[in-house]
Amino acid sequence: MAVQSQLLFMDAFMRLMSVKEFESITINQIAVEANVHRGTVYLHFDDKYDLREQCITAQMDQLLQHCMSGDDPAHLPSKTALLQSFEYLEKHFSFYSIMLKSKGSTVFRNQMETIFGESLSEHLDSIHLDKEMNRDITVQFLTSATVGILEWWIIRSMPYPPPVMV
Repeated sequence: MAVQSQLLFMDAFMRLMSVKEFESITINQIAVEANVHRGTVYLHFDDKYDLREQCITAQMDQLLQHCMSGDDPAHLPSKTALLQSFEYLEKHFSFYSIMLKSKGSTVFRNQMETIFGESLSEHLDSIHLDKEMNRDITVQFLTSATVGILEWWIIRSMPYPPPVMV
């Protein structure tokens, strides 16, 4: 039941984010939108910042699963995995659009970069990246490129279909 409740609050939070800026949203408004008592929200989240962070983490985890699914772990994601990722983004456009177009988009973008960077670092460590390559530069370059193109595509309302983006 706890997971269902969290999803209920996350959905209510995202509905509010689609019409209001993050800073003006209150826990009480989230509770009303979810049709629960305010205290119930606090059973699952410390505050609205915790709720936002858990929403972001859940979406990023799912995106990373799509990005890396079915690939040989010894290689960076294939075209198939990238296509699955863009299709996932297309399917969840509303979330990404709300988060990237809101006033607090810097927080979301920074968290995306952190999560992608950590995931990529772990991946490069697991494949024992060539020691001649500078791992930090590789991680920064690939993370910036990935987040940048994702942000560009979402903010412009997906002007090209996923196969073109790949």
